Amino acid sequence: MIFMKDIYKTYANGVTALNGIDADIKQGEFVYIVGPSGAGKSTFIKLIYREVKPTKGTIVINDMNLEKLKERNIPMLRRNIGVVYQDFKLLPKLSVYENIAFALEVIEESPKNIRKRVMEVLDLVGLKNKARFIPDELSGGEQQRVSIARAIVNHPKIVIADEPTGNLDPDTSWEIMKTFEEVNASGTTIIMATHSKEIVNTIKKRVIAIEGGLIIRDEHRGDYGYEA
Repeated sequence: MIFMKDIYKTYANGVTALNGIDADIKQGEFVYIVGPSGAGKSTFIKLIYREVKPTKGTIVINDMNLEKLKERNIPMLRRNIGVVYQDFKLLPKLSVYENIAFALEVIEESPKNIRKRVMEVLDLVGLKNKARFIPDELSGGEQQRVSIARAIVNHPKIVIADEPTGNLDPDTSWEIMKTFEEVNASGTTIIMATHSKEIVNTIKKRVIAIEGGLIIRDEHRGDYGYEA
């Protein structure tokens, strides 16, 4: 599913974000990526959907060797990966329905299938009655649920979430986590970078801790391990 071997990443400014890491994540796992700011968490998850390339090492995602992946095939890789951002990244002038449908339109899905699937995911995230609203008419938690719906609408094998509860109040954060658990229960792999000690310690999942560009801890049903 997700295999990394001896991964290094040094940026053009000389900063080394990852310093020789190995990781093996199976289909259907739910994994928290934790660690202090600047530890390499964002680089780790960006490598998975080819936002950045490693300086050295081997990455295999869904049986695709990213070392050998041509630029023209990156969209094919990303069809199987949904991404949920901390700041939502919704298109402000489009409705909730249109924001989600757009992810299917770019892969040329039929209008009939688009409508059916968009309404399915809106039902899953509890926003079926908000289909015609625009993002500014929604709360932060509702916007994040639209972001999740957009990420899962084309049945990806992997969902990457980068601090998805970082801008949300505690009650809303728990609602978002419930949605992620439901998505994971369907067999989708969830990789979540987070600074939320309470979430990690309450909803027990696999924890990969990164410090100084190295994986220093990898535990099944682990704790956050840092001060909040």
